[in-house]
Amino acid sequence: MKDKTKMIVSTIFIALVCLLIVIGATAKIIGAKQVVEGLTHLGVGDYVKSLGLMEILFVALFLHSTTSKVGFIFLCCYFGGAMATHLSHGESMLQPAILLSLVWVAAFVRDKSIFFGKTVLFSKTPIVIL
Repeated sequence: MKDKTKMIVSTIFIALVCLLIVIGATAKIIGAKQVVEGLTHLGVGDYVKSLGLMEILFVALFLHSTTSKVGFIFLCCYFGGAMATHLSHGESMLQPAILLSLVWVAAFVRDKSIFFGKTVLFSKTPIVIL
């Protein structure tokens, strides 16, 4: 029963995090005025739709169990770049940092091996497999 509850809670949390990202991506794709103006101020106004499509692709990779690690890496790189872009223009990096933190928590809840790897037992030298 405990494992089933944990699975339900982690699935709901992951879905909520991914939904937040997809809402932002959708706003970029449909060209919401405030989003386009904000990203134009940051110097990436010409790439708004591309950024939205990338977010959706990365979330899709993250949600699929066989590509979740690649999706996690792409999301980390994407939001790390967003943080750097915000900082380089004197803006607060809080929004992308919060989303990145939520992605990390969701990944940890889903699969701890993303962070710790798996150690092969019964070997003279421990081997870490990612």
